[in-house]
Amino acid sequence: MAAQSPQGDRRAGPQDRSGPEATGDDVRSGWQARASLQIEAPAGESRPCRHQAAAQAPLKWLRAFPEPDGRLQIPLLHTAGGLVGGDQLQLDLTLEPASRALITSVAAQKVYGSVGRSSLRPQGRWATQQLEVRLAARADLEWLPQELVLYADGLYEQRTRVLLEAGASYLGAEVVRLGRSAAGETLAAGRYRSELAIGRRTAQGIRWDLVDRLELGDETREAAHGMANQPVFGSLVWAAPAALEPARMQGLLSHGRDARSGLEGEMACGALEQGLVARYRGPSSQAARYWFTRLWALIRQERNLPAPQLPRVWPFQEQPWAGFRENGQC
Repeated sequence: MAAQSPQGDRRAGPQDRSGPEATGDDVRSGWQARASLQIEAPAGESRPCRHQAAAQAPLKWLRAFPEPDGRLQIPLLHTAGGLVGGDQLQLDLTLEPASRALITSVAAQKVYGSVGRSSLRPQGRWATQQLEVRLAARADLEWLPQELVLYADGLYEQRTRVLLEAGASYLGAEVVRLGRSAAGETLAAGRYRSELAIGRRTAQGIRWDLVDRLELGDETREAAHGMANQPVFGSLVWAAPAALEPARMQGLLSHGRDARSGLEGEMACGALEQGLVARYRGPSSQAARYWFTRLWALIRQERNLPAPQLPRVWPFQEQPWAGFRENGQC
């Protein structure tokens, strides 16, 4: 791992930079797809939220499912079956005051190899995704896409910027597999880059609670401070609606560490000034999913919200909470 910061520079915020894909005639090559979503809360608290959606191929919003508390569960489908070099996705999510949503993806996202595949561009081309999230006062977003699989020689960069108003909550998670390890494949000459910036609007301006930059490549595969020869990386971040009292935060972290029981891999979680961050490194994307769904349940419990249910579009016949809720932790 490289350039990873738990809280970053709270004064300067994230740096705007054009990625390596935005050069020359690469700018207009590949898919240029955009999807936007706006969530509004109804007048009655017991009624489900409303939404307006738009998307360009190969992105498509599927039918929204209202949860009992009015939260909308909305799946996003990428119909092209994967990303290739030069593809660019732009996602814009806006939640109006007091609205609630869970956004997920229909399937794992594949990023195919690019380096060395073309004599015109032997260095390869980057596939990119830009996610912009705007959360109004008391809005609540859970961004839980399925895992990303980066094939050998694939180049992928994602940038996520989240801006919260007072009392808003953001929970985001990602699981990344570097190479099809079951087939003995590594990332080879491929690279994975990620930038996450979470800011809150205050009377003094935007306060950046988290600026987290990460780059994974072949040189980090064996490094002890990189992937230590493990193929799966995961990250979960919760930007809480308000700062938790120290005792409550320590209790949440303690339960989160207990939730690692029976799972393979290295897992760590720690407090932010107003929330928490968790990391996974290991051999199993299933273990990462299990731990993150358990943390998701613990965070819902801490907030006195209904216990989560796995999204309907997830194909996993899994029970990540088996033996966990029964022990009284959720």
